[in-house]
Amino acid sequence: MTPCVRPEALVSFGVTDISAGARLLDGALLAQKLREETRRLAERLSAQGRAPHLRVILLGNDPASENYVASKTKAARQAGCTAETVRLAAGSPPALLLAEVERGNRDEGVDGLLVQLPLEAGHDPRNVFDAIDPWKDVDGIHPENVGRLHQGRPRFVPCTPAAILALLDAGGVPVEGRRAVVLGRSDIVGKPVAALLTARDATVTLCHSKTQRLAEICAEAEILIAAIGRPGFVGPEHVRPGAAVVDVGINRISNAEKVPPRLLASERIRRAIEERGSALVGDVDFEAVFPVAGWISPVPGGVGPLTVAMLLKNTVEAARLHRERRADEEMDPLTL
Repeated sequence: MTPCVRPEALVSFGVTDISAGARLLDGALLAQKLREETRRLAERLSAQGRAPHLRVILLGNDPASENYVASKTKAARQAGCTAETVRLAAGSPPALLLAEVERGNRDEGVDGLLVQLPLEAGHDPRNVFDAIDPWKDVDGIHPENVGRLHQGRPRFVPCTPAAILALLDAGGVPVEGRRAVVLGRSDIVGKPVAALLTARDATVTLCHSKTQRLAEICAEAEILIAAIGRPGFVGPEHVRPGAAVVDVGINRISNAEKVPPRLLASERIRRAIEERGSALVGDVDFEAVFPVAGWISPVPGGVGPLTVAMLLKNTVEAARLHRERRADEEMDPLTL
């Protein structure tokens, strides 16, 4: 893929001098290219019978989750897939959610099955991860798929970690032999992206809430991945000059009084709250880090659009594998 850099977009992030600072890792531009590739593959599968089908299970009525699901289903249709959302009422018991997962597992018309996170209190996400058919697990969260990833033979790479590596590659960021630091050890981002970077021969440090000398460790990184869910946490003191900084955080701030102190100086954020009622910010103080970093991904427009594109890529791959397995079963005399 070609480098994903769109310098003129920096102006919308409060950067006035685009000649002195990082190169932008533009996920929106790259996601568009990936969706076009995915659509071509989906059309081939459609010609063989039916389009790849994604089913999303949504528990409750959290506004952010509603928006995420809507964007996923819309993008799926644009990429030549079919998509549906199964809605469970807020307060539904864990047994009902697990029964719905099992129904999706058994449905031959479903290629990819996704449960929208986060779940309501009282639900154990790992029970849900365990219940999803690993061949339909387009989020790559089933233990079998996690194990395959760590063994270097993934079936489905988790969507956000895959997006991070795609951004680095598209931006021409060297990975092999580089020092990488990952902020955050979640099962769906931190741990798998650390595994992917290790498989690409980076030397990886995985940091978390108990890490000592955090800023010092981060400042040693040539690649810094921020995925901790704390708006504007990463500042210039965390960044090595010339490092690639990938911001995974998606934090919505709707009250100007609750803007983190580090971000108070951002006119862009204050104006967004005043004009639109909220501002979407990452885990990185973009304006402060931009002059220090060599590459940087924005929020919005960085990892987010690519994550959705990777979900569609996994859905098409799940559909391809589904057809291959059915063909093998039909040819095997022991299954007749």
